[in-house]
Formats: sequence, C-alpha cells, structure tokens
Amino acid sequence: MTETKEFSFRSRNRTNTIHCRICKPSGEPEGIVQIAHGITEHIGMYDSFMSYLAGKGYIAVGNDHLGHGLSAADEQDKGFFAEERGWHYCAADINKLSTLMKAKYPGLPYYYYGFSMGSYLVRTCLIKYPDCCDKALIVGTGFPAPSRLQAGYALTDTIVRRKGSRYVSRRVSKLIFSSYNSHIEDQRTPYDWLSRVDSSVDDYMNDPLRTGASTVSLYRDMFGGIIFDCDKNNLEKMNKDMPVLFLSGSEDPVGDYGDGVYRTYKSFLNAGMKNVSLKIYGGARHQLLLEQNKDEVFDDILAFMK
Repeated sequence: MTETKEFSFRSRNRTNTIHCRICKPSGEPEGIVQIAHGITEHIGMYDSFMSYLAGKGYIAVGNDHLGHGLSAADEQDKGFFAEERGWHYCAADINKLSTLMKAKYPGLPYYYYGFSMGSYLVRTCLIKYPDCCDKALIVGTGFPAPSRLQAGYALTDTIVRRKGSRYVSRRVSKLIFSSYNSHIEDQRTPYDWLSRVDSSVDDYMNDPLRTGASTVSLYRDMFGGIIFDCDKNNLEKMNKDMPVLFLSGSEDPVGDYGDGVYRTYKSFLNAGMKNVSLKIYGGARHQLLLEQNKDEVFDDILAFMK
C-alpha cells in the first residue's frame, strides 16, 4: 500500500505558504521524483502518476506553485506569483522542496519532472542550481522565437504598469492560448490540445482547484523566465554531466509540434550537455500523462530513471 500525505513550507518569498503532496511506497524507496506542474494546474492533478511511481518504489513529491492550488491563500492570489521576481521565487521553492527532501531521505537518487510551465521552471533550476537533481525529465516544453518572447514580455509589462500586477486580461490569455486548438478538427472544447482523451480534458476543465485566467504579471514573469532559460550564456551554467530526457507529443502546440522541442534539445547539446535524449510520440498532444499512450510514457519515464 502506498501512503499519501500533505505538508507545507514557507515560500522563499518569506510571505506565502507552499502546499505540498507526497506519495510514498510501502517498502524501501529506490529514489525520489519531484514534480513541477504546469500553469493553472496543481499537484493534486498528478495523483495517478504519483501513485504509479510509488507503486514502482519511488517517492513522488511536488508542490503547488505560488498562486496555484492550495498555495493560493485567497481568490486574489490565484494566478499570481509575486509583485517582483515571481518566476525566480517559484524556482527557489522547487529547490527548497528538494533540499528538504534530500535532508529527510539522504543518499537516494533524485529526479526532477517538469511539465509545461513546470518544464521551464525546471530548466531555470538546472541553470540556477546545477546540482539540484541527478536526472531531469522535461516534458511538454518549447523554444519560442525570441521576438515573440520579447513582444510578450513588453506587452504584459506595459499592462502591469498601467493596471497593476493582479490585473487579469482575457485578451492577453486569448493571445497566448487561442491558437493552440488550430490544428484540431471537430473541436469539442477550448482545451482539446491537451489530450486526445475526452475524459481527461473534461476532468481538467472541471477541476475545482484549477486556476482560471492568470494575472498579467504571471504572464510577464513567465515570458521573462523563458527568456532566461533560452539565453545561451545561462545554458552554459548547467551541470554538463546531468542526464536529461525531453518528452513531447508531435501534436503539442507548446513545443511547436516537435520543432520547438528539438530546438531546446539542440540548445542543450550546444551548451555542452553530454547526456541528452529526446522522444516525440506520434499523434500525442500536450499532457502526455493523460494521453492515449500514457502507459508507454510511464514505461519510458521509469526506464530513464533506472
């Protein structure tokens, strides 16, 4: 029998409380997998994946990022990181959780799993904290054009200055996400790009802890974070010996249908990373853990860790 518990710690911003979830195997653990979730998500959405990992002998753990899930203290906090440096506070919270876990379970192999926005946060951690983990799984990531990132940052920063950091702009959200369904025929919902499995999309849409539209300051911070991740000088700071596996669906718009993931993969190689691999699943969309071929994905994740 696996065991699931909740706990919390104080955010690196010294203000918020960060909610965490841990699922432990019944026997001696083989390692620890720390999950960084995507935008609007929360760690509770990963229960089935965490149970799978625990069933295979791994401790699975993760936190709700600032402004997400139970780390959002109230309605005003939903979809909001911080007035300043929000992205880097989120990365620091990920690193703090791993520091706490390593102290409690010393000597165990440590793995990061970052999905979507969480994939970019993990990439930030690999730069800022080169020894944060032993291996990294980067899932549903991309490498947007610099001009697009700079334009997004400039637009959201301007709106923050005019409207305030907690302002929610439906127009900005639409600009970021509206094209993601463009390759899908017979669209059923605005979130069909997440998965080919209708029930998975419905569960996502109906989740009571899912964050709605994010604040413009979160989008600004995310644009800034991705710019940080893609900077050649920053990439040079990563631990060159760390094994990294990129996973993506060929129909994932976040990864530009494979092209953006490949550019990220190449940027790691160009930075001198010695052990980088890439797998793209034909026909799969963004959230691989909820896709038709999720069993294959689970097996590939397990094989990489072993």
